[in-house]
Amino acid sequence: MSGFSLRRLLAVIRKELRQLRRDRLTYAMIVGIPLMQLLLFGYAINMDVRHLPAAVVDQAGSSASRELAEQLLQSRVFEFNEVLTAPAAADRLLQQGTVKAAVIIPPDLEERLSDPDRKVFQLVVDGSDQVVQQAARQIGQFPVRSLMRGDASATADSVSAVEIVSYYNPQREAPLNTVPGLIGVILTMTMVMFTAIALVREREQGNLEFLITTPLSSAELTIGKVLPFIGIGLVQTTLVLILGALVFQVPVRGSLLALYTAALVFIIASLALGIFISTLVTTQFQAMQAAIFTFLPQMLLSGFIFPFEGMPAPAQWLAEVLPLTHFIRLVRGIMLRGAGLVDLWPELLALVVFASVAMWIATLRVHKRLD
Repeated sequence: MSGFSLRRLLAVIRKELRQLRRDRLTYAMIVGIPLMQLLLFGYAINMDVRHLPAAVVDQAGSSASRELAEQLLQSRVFEFNEVLTAPAAADRLLQQGTVKAAVIIPPDLEERLSDPDRKVFQLVVDGSDQVVQQAARQIGQFPVRSLMRGDASATADSVSAVEIVSYYNPQREAPLNTVPGLIGVILTMTMVMFTAIALVREREQGNLEFLITTPLSSAELTIGKVLPFIGIGLVQTTLVLILGALVFQVPVRGSLLALYTAALVFIIASLALGIFISTLVTTQFQAMQAAIFTFLPQMLLSGFIFPFEGMPAPAQWLAEVLPLTHFIRLVRGIMLRGAGLVDLWPELLALVVFASVAMWIATLRVHKRLD
C-alpha cells in the first residue's frame, strides 16, 4: 500500500464537493436548515405574551371601569376583541376559543378599589393553554389600585387585587396542555416521514415501474398508498389518547367522533404533504431530510411550544398556512374545553382546504412522475 498522498486526498474532496453541488436538494438543506432555524429561533420565537384575544365584561359601566380596561389594554398582554355585559357570554366565547381570557369587572368596582381586602376584578382564562396561564400570572401582578390612583409605581396592595380563575385546567397541570398537542406533533412527524420514505423506497426498489405497467390511474395509486397510513395514524391517535388518560389523566370532554374526524382530516393533510415530498426527492435520505425541513416550522410556529401571540405578524401568517396550527387548536378545544366542530369550524375548514389542495397537488405530481 502506498503512503498518504495529499494529491489523492484533495481529489476525493473535490469529487465530494462536485457531487454535493449536483445534488440540489442536499445543497439546499445544508444552507436552508441553519437559515430556517436561525430565523425561527432568533426572530419568530418570542416568549413574551402579547395581544391575546380577550373579552371584557363591564358590569360597572363607569368611568373607573373604562379606565381599568384601558390600563389593562396598555399592558399589551390582552387585546379586547369583545365588550360584553354578561359573564355567560364570555363563557361561551372561551369554549369556542374565540377569546383566551375574559376580564370580569364587577358592578361595585369603586367600593372594591377602596377596600384593600377585596379583589378588584376577576380574570377568567382558558387553562387549556399554558401561554394563557403565563399571561394570567403577568396580570396577577398588575398594579391595579396604584394605577387607578394615578401612581405608576406598583405597590404591595396591588399584587393580590386580581382573582384568577382558570377554566378547563384549574390545577394548572402541564400534561393537560402538552398531551393533546403531542397527538398532532406525533402524527406530523410519522405520517409525513413514513409516507415520503415509503414511496421513495418503492421507486428505489423498482416497484414503482411495475405499478406503471398496470391499469392503475394516478388517483388510484395515490389513494391506495394513503389508505393504509390513515389506519396507522388513527391507531397512533388512539394510543396517545389511552396513554394520556391512564398515565396523565387527560380527559376527553368533547365528542370522540369530533376528535377522530379532526384527526382524520389532519392525517390526510399530512399524508398528502408526504406524497408531495416523495415526488421531489430521489433517495430515502433526501426524503427524511425534506420531512424534517417541513416538520420544524410546524412544531415551532404552531403554538405547541412557543406563544403564538408573541410571534411577529409574518410568522403568524406562515403558521396559519400550516396544518398543525389548526389541528392543535381543534384537539385542545375538543379534549379540554368540550367544544364541538361547529364551535371550531374555522379551524376544521382550514384543515379541509389544506388537505384537499395538498392531495390534489400530490396526485398531479404522481401523475407527472408516472408519465
